[in-house]
Amino acid sequence: MRKIAIASVILALCGGTFYVVSAAEKAAEPAKEAAPKAPIECFESRKGASEITQKELKPGWPNVKCSPTTGAALWYGDPFDGTVPMGKMPQLDIPEGKAVVKPRSEKLALMPLCGVSCHNGVGPKFTPPTLPKDKKPAPVPTMAAMVPDLANLQHGRGRIWCLDCHHTTQRNKLVDHYGDPVSFDQPQLLCGKCHGDKLRDWRDGIHGKRIGEFVSTGKKRWFTCTECHNPHNVQDGARNRGFVQLQPEPSPQLPRGMANADHEKLHPIPH
Repeated sequence: MRKIAIASVILALCGGTFYVVSAAEKAAEPAKEAAPKAPIECFESRKGASEITQKELKPGWPNVKCSPTTGAALWYGDPFDGTVPMGKMPQLDIPEGKAVVKPRSEKLALMPLCGVSCHNGVGPKFTPPTLPKDKKPAPVPTMAAMVPDLANLQHGRGRIWCLDCHHTTQRNKLVDHYGDPVSFDQPQLLCGKCHGDKLRDWRDGIHGKRIGEFVSTGKKRWFTCTECHNPHNVQDGARNRGFVQLQPEPSPQLPRGMANADHEKLHPIPH
């Protein structure tokens, strides 16, 4: 019995020593960093063309809140983050710095590439520019692969083609009514050539989207035409009109204790 007791004491001492050494080794190991979370991204106005990545402007204050249901931007911590002055607009007198836009040229990496390689307007082939004789040029496989919408260009229902919108020699620019180049950041100067009524409504705040300061004289971010509309495929599938419909957000939850929202159907002023 005495031998068994001694063996038990020795075994317990060894086990305790092993535990202390293991704990010390674990404490000495550098703390493993948690795997970085994938960045949260949502779209502002058109899915696939106006994505924004969530980031913290300051601790606990994100630049944007994304909808977990639709993936759309719901709320802005800073509506002017990443914006630049919109620039002068015809028939629009806005104080300097009160109208801003988010530049999109940097997202259109394909266009500058086209502008300096195949379509730079110089060289024997392009002096003067050799243009097709009609508005149905022979398809170019490379272009068709890069911009799939070109195979079935629905904009204008066959009445327009590429160079009605893109500058003849500066392919990284659009073109206005006078043949002058226009930045991709100001597509309204192009779209207004044909859609004058929509340009007027957009200018007056009836059409389109703006965020920022609520008062009429406040600073606002203006959303430009191509942030909401796909210029190459403006007709939406079977509807063959309008633009791609957005998935609606879920209806707001009723406050606790309220059975229904029938009061919303009542108008304070009788008609």
